[in-house]
Amino acid sequence: MKYYERLIELGCFTRDDVEAMCGNRETAHSIIEAYKKKGWIASVRRNLFVAMSLETKQPVPTRFAIASNAAPGAYVCYHSAFEYHGLANQVYHEVYAAAKSRFRTFEYYGLTYRYVQSFSENGVESMAGGARVTDLERTVIDCLNDFDKAGGLDELLRCIEMIPYLESNKLLEYLSGYNKLFLYQKTGFVLEHFKNQLKLTNDFFTKCQSKVPNSKRYMSGDIQTASTVLNKTWGLYAPKNLLTITKKGDCVNEKAKKEPEPER
Repeated sequence: MKYYERLIELGCFTRDDVEAMCGNRETAHSIIEAYKKKGWIASVRRNLFVAMSLETKQPVPTRFAIASNAAPGAYVCYHSAFEYHGLANQVYHEVYAAAKSRFRTFEYYGLTYRYVQSFSENGVESMAGGARVTDLERTVIDCLNDFDKAGGLDELLRCIEMIPYLESNKLLEYLSGYNKLFLYQKTGFVLEHFKNQLKLTNDFFTKCQSKVPNSKRYMSGDIQTASTVLNKTWGLYAPKNLLTITKKGDCVNEKAKKEPEPER
């Protein structure tokens, strides 16, 4: 148990970490194998281990810390970042982790860890417990860029509804990093519905509008319905009343709650 407390502090670790503690590669191998047999540590994937709690028999690090150690420089992003910040409407059994070096999707403790290519580390924050997570502004822009990784447009809107404030300058910085005119369109259109709540500046929307191209686009291929109309300000074919998307979901959920369960 000589190295167990140190491994608890690390939470996630590699063979190199153990070797650095004991000073010998063969000894490190012996320690790892012995600790695994005793249930003090567990293997997550190749050369990634976690310390196990002797009391709960559960992994010490959170799913966010594990994702942040899936590859060098990895960090939690998209809907998983909303979950970390406590702003997700739903909790999924998968964790998105971005990194420059690709890793294979893997499963551990009932969760699926999915690789996402990292295009920038701007807006990535180091948190307590070994997790690295995108800040709220970066998370919002990432999810507006890819609705699927946000759990869908309705889930994204629900997440945004719970955010009390966003920094306009940060949003513009992350938009500039993507450098996609379509993303400026979607961002301006969606966040305009939350302008007062998020305390966004007029200058933010002016700058987004300056990037709107002459061509018209559908905000999402999944919402080409009769309720889709052209928003001339943003050059987008989008739902006339965007926020009714979440209200319809509420109606469905309430109906499901009221309907009695079928007899068995």
